[in-house]
Amino acid sequence: MAGMSRSTLHHHFRGLTAMSPLQFQKQLRLRTARQKMLTEELDAASAAFAVGYESPSQFNREYKRFFGRPPMRDVQALRASL
Repeated sequence: MAGMSRSTLHHHFRGLTAMSPLQFQKQLRLRTARQKMLTEELDAASAAFAVGYESPSQFNREYKRFFGRPPMRDVQALRASL
């Protein structure tokens, strides 16, 4: 579809974003889930499923690793800072 091999696409993608396509997708999912929890007041499991995670526990681990706090504590802190 892009007119290049997988490895070439991966190389160009990493050159533009400084991350792999999978890392980019993970970040996008986590940021989207965070936004959904803030604006739609979803719980962590619902937000996880909404952005494509099949396991809420995997989502919680990745969310904490990326944002530094578990999902609901992070959202509560963000709301308190507004």
